[in-house]
Amino acid sequence: MTEKRSKEIKIRLTEDEHAALLARCTSPKLAEWMRETCLDVRKPKARKIPLVDPQLLRALAGIGNNVNQIARHLHNDPVFTRTKLYELLITIERDMKEIREEFTGDDS
Repeated sequence: MTEKRSKEIKIRLTEDEHAALLARCTSPKLAEWMRETCLDVRKPKARKIPLVDPQLLRALAGIGNNVNQIARHLHNDPVFTRTKLYELLITIERDMKEIREEFTGDDS
C-alpha cells in the first residue's frame, strides 16, 4: 500500500524558471517529474491491457451463447432432454478445440 502524501512544499518561481522546469519535465505532471528527479521515486507502471484478436472474442461470444441456451433450457423447459444437453456440450467442446488450435497451435 502506498503511503498517503500529507506534506506540501510551496515554492515561488519566476515565469522563466517555471517555463524552464516545464521544458525539462518528462512526465505529464510536474510534481511526479520532480519526485522522480529529486527523490529517485519511480511511479509504478500501469499494466497494459493485452490486445485480443476480434475473431477470438467472437468465437468466445458464440460459446457463451451456447452456455446461455443450456442454462435457459434447463430452467424453463421440463422436456429438455439429456440428449439435447449432450449435443450442446459437444458443440461447445468442439468449438473450444477449434479455438485452441487456431489461436495457439495446440491440437490436444
